[in-house]
Amino acid sequence: MSDVLQMVLIGLAVFALLGVVLEDVIHVNKAKITLFLGTFSWFLLYVFHSETAAELQAIGHGFEENVSEIASLWLFLVAAMTFVAYLNKKGMIENVILLFLPKQVKERTLLFLTAIFCFVFSSLADNITATLVSVTLILSLNLSTQKTVRFATLVVFAVNSGGVSLITGDVTTLMIFLEGKVHILELLMLSLPAFSAVMVLALILSRGMNEVVAINIRHNEVRPVDLMIAGAFLCTIISTIAANVLFGIPPVLMFLMGMATMFLIARFFNDDKEEEQSILEYIRVIEFETLLFFLGILLLVGMLKEIEVLDSIVRMYEILPPYIANFLMGVLSSMIDNVPLTAALLKAGIVMSDTDWLGLTYAVGVGGSLLVIGSAAGIVAMSKVDGLTFGSYARYSFILLIVYSLGYVASISLAQLVLGS
Repeated sequence: MSDVLQMVLIGLAVFALLGVVLEDVIHVNKAKITLFLGTFSWFLLYVFHSETAAELQAIGHGFEENVSEIASLWLFLVAAMTFVAYLNKKGMIENVILLFLPKQVKERTLLFLTAIFCFVFSSLADNITATLVSVTLILSLNLSTQKTVRFATLVVFAVNSGGVSLITGDVTTLMIFLEGKVHILELLMLSLPAFSAVMVLALILSRGMNEVVAINIRHNEVRPVDLMIAGAFLCTIISTIAANVLFGIPPVLMFLMGMATMFLIARFFNDDKEEEQSILEYIRVIEFETLLFFLGILLLVGMLKEIEVLDSIVRMYEILPPYIANFLMGVLSSMIDNVPLTAALLKAGIVMSDTDWLGLTYAVGVGGSLLVIGSAAGIVAMSKVDGLTFGSYARYSFILLIVYSLGYVASISLAQLVLGS
């Protein structure tokens, strides 16, 4: 590949990032920018880097692999968002949340409760589902825009932190585990520093939040069919975890089967004919802008992987100690999708101690929280919360960097203390 083409493609990726950052200034939707530049970058690859049959075949294979990964994410999001849209519309999520909340609660207390809920729930469910449910909780409180953004920032960090200590909670944790770099019991050690970092962030964000929130305790009518669909959602989450651990079944397959089950329940157990006919309409209320943004971002990341830019980043380990390189990888994961970044690291055959592998697990799992576009949780939250933009989230990036650093240092320190290596 010519140096000129490589620089042009990297420039397109940088330009896409700037388009997201400056969305409020240029007033061009971030999904449109990333989707155009993502598709255009692959177009350039096909036109200018396929002079031989081998090169064309390699690009075709890379593109198909990229699209396959995107399709899995898209379908998973469609299924998860459809479930949440239905349960939210029927008031099921609100009913469950209100069971644990008093009529009045201080904002500070509510912030800590939100942090704990997000951390625990994301350990059991995937980050996207946990974010959707948590953001629904926040929006139901009718807080001011500024305070809602604070809560949303905490949700993103807590959701990403909650998944790092279990293979069911984060894809990168699962990848590192499957490569035999870490073990289940070792991963559990990450839960304490990760949770501590979340609590520190909640403490910092709680400054000035002294008002009392009046919770409007009301009970939404729940029909038997709604309970059955809620049960199907819960069973889908549990079966997704079990099926993936026991049989290696992709989460997207289980969630699609769960969504199909929801449709069948509505068809055969719903007395309301109008509702029965409109059950498929819940797919249409999904924020397809979010899905298109995902598509554009992942096409760009796939392009960077294809031109081996990610492999170049891995060379950082040749000049820096692993604990510093791992920390920087976490920071980079806020700009580059952590899955291909982690895959590149595992493929490179880097030799590190158990302590350093645990540090990397924390870094790539939580580091994406530094920017709102750095993780699926952040992108989903941004699509749901009107006041949450790249700029409004970036105001907390320095605080997030400090908390991320504390969590990272605590993770490798605890691992060093317990494992001694």
